Amino acid sequence: MGFFEKIKQGLSKTRGNITVHLHSIFDSFTGANEDFFNELEETLILADVGVELAADTVETLRKKVREKGLRGGSQLKDELASILIAGLSYEQVQPRPDTKPSVILVIGVNGVGKTTTIGKLASHYCSEGKKVLLCAGDTFRAAAAEQLTIWAQRSGADIVRHEEGSDPGAVIYDGISAAKARGSDIIICDTAGRLHNKTNLMNELAKINRIIDRELPGAQRENLLVIDATTGQNGLIQARQFKEYCGVTGIVLTKLDGTARGGIVFAVTHELGIPVRYVGVGEKADDLLPFNAADFVEALLQ
Repeated sequence: MGFFEKIKQGLSKTRGNITVHLHSIFDSFTGANEDFFNELEETLILADVGVELAADTVETLRKKVREKGLRGGSQLKDELASILIAGLSYEQVQPRPDTKPSVILVIGVNGVGKTTTIGKLASHYCSEGKKVLLCAGDTFRAAAAEQLTIWAQRSGADIVRHEEGSDPGAVIYDGISAAKARGSDIIICDTAGRLHNKTNLMNELAKINRIIDRELPGAQRENLLVIDATTGQNGLIQARQFKEYCGVTGIVLTKLDGTARGGIVFAVTHELGIPVRYVGVGEKADDLLPFNAADFVEALLQ
């Protein structure tokens, strides 16, 4: 199955929620009147795009209609697609690890799919011939290290882990030392499920960042925040806190195939100004897809 088809299939629930309504709006289009714009705005809000962004999007479409003299429903639909794509176009090029080692720190609250995401990333980079080392920095959740070990075995990655309850910073430090000794290309670090309202845990995450900065000062860094797409707008609360404490550089939206509110992709990008790097549309290793705004919008509106 090709990339576009995977995105399209993964968005099936969202498409059922938003696409049917959009098709109805544009197919029955009789003119760019208030009823049309109000219905369009309501549809975007129901898809969890967010009230503010939905209003901004519709207002931008109004201006484009006036400026370009758009008349037909298909013209307005194409213009809407352009507006949505533009709103997602933050650093669309996927980062390529180009220092040895490069570091990917994966963060997020419990249950969002951090460990699975790490396993999928490890599989991806190992398949490219990269030497990958995993750091089992989630030392508080029972069986977290065991799960990561299974992913390491599947992908062919190395792993550094300590006993349950150990200092996460010590795991990261030892992982960095091991990566240097073994000539690893990429270090992918797991972290505990940081509750966004627990300042002490967020401070611990900041400590891990300081250890990485100190031990690998010139390394290329990516701090990926994993958000469960099924939580909708609640995921934004988590994202704001993590961004404040650890400089999030990219978002991974998991379980996009399990929600009818895939519009959260637009809300996250708009609210935070941080690019979505990957979307998860299934359980298999190749179901973590590099995000592409044009393909995403096309799959959503087709």
